Amino acid sequence: MRKLAGILSALLVGAFTSANADYALNMREGVTSTSQSVYDLHMIIFWVCCVIGVVVFGAMIYSIINHRKSKGAVAAQFHESTTMEILWTVVPIVILVSMAIPATSTLLAMEDTSDADMTVKVTGIQWKWKYDYVDGDASGISMISSLDAKHNEARLLGADADLSQFGDNYLMEVDNPLVIPTGKKVRFLLTAADVIHSWWVPDLGWKKDAIPGFVNEAWTKVDEPGVYRGKCAELCGKDHGFMPIVVVAKAPEDYAKWVAEQKSVAEAAAASADREWTKDELLAKGEQVYNTNCAACHQANGKGVPPAFPALAGSAIANGDAAAHISLVLDGKAGTAMAAYRNLLNDADLAAVISYERNAWGNSAGIVQPAAIKAAR
Repeated sequence: MRKLAGILSALLVGAFTSANADYALNMREGVTSTSQSVYDLHMIIFWVCCVIGVVVFGAMIYSIINHRKSKGAVAAQFHESTTMEILWTVVPIVILVSMAIPATSTLLAMEDTSDADMTVKVTGIQWKWKYDYVDGDASGISMISSLDAKHNEARLLGADADLSQFGDNYLMEVDNPLVIPTGKKVRFLLTAADVIHSWWVPDLGWKKDAIPGFVNEAWTKVDEPGVYRGKCAELCGKDHGFMPIVVVAKAPEDYAKWVAEQKSVAEAAAASADREWTKDELLAKGEQVYNTNCAACHQANGKGVPPAFPALAGSAIANGDAAAHISLVLDGKAGTAMAAYRNLLNDADLAAVISYERNAWGNSAGIVQPAAIKAAR
């Protein structure tokens, strides 16, 4: 009994401390007003449920012990009792209304995307994310975000592999994180290019489906700089588990520096499309682009996973007519998982990855210059 009392005491003390969010099975408080509101609602309703459970089961246990037949108890009759009818109708209504009012207020606030300082379009693509900065200081910046090269290789390791080298963020690193400024209301427009995805960063306090042909809206405002991670929360295909999200919130001055850097990179990329690349340059760049965008389906060794994802090593496409190869990469192939990369990659990246595919794994079919991609558009 003393041990049981000690355990119950520890549970009760822990339950009423301020460390509720640190419990492994509890929700996290997050870093936004929305996430805090959701967490507060969760805890309020949790304790309401606990009180209801204690009252109901307490009454049941008390009745079982003190009103049992062996003590000569006679069952009470509540048939057509107006008092009881009122009680078990009014009490649940009061409880539900008291929970519904703050819940409704929070839901309305979550849906209010007005007066945003900037807008980011989020497009889900198997198995990566595309971020387009629609307005604000970063207007015009666009990037693809997918599992970075090191973690993309890590996912192919066997079950007995040593994962300590990847730290606490195994399979949760990306090559191009979404960067937003702190203290600014950021509006998101979410859609998808192929199947249904779901953009979810727990620290922001919400998740929203990204549906082909439909645009959902959401918003966030992060007040403290930091790195916040999430994943696609919709079963979107065989590599669904390797579609992480990383949001980096930067202080306004650091965000301005990042914007300037990204615009310089975009200008350099645009300029690079107008020059002749050497074969070595194209293949080196193409390998990077391939590992980021293509290896998940066609595999790093180019052997694919037939029949869903055909091999590129020795394939008719990679060793055939360059124009047909360019067309397939630009426009994809209907009815298959082959996505269209026309609006996802720039001319130099497309030329590089096509050149790499035509010269890797024993293929030898020549190179493609960015000018050819530009002309094919």
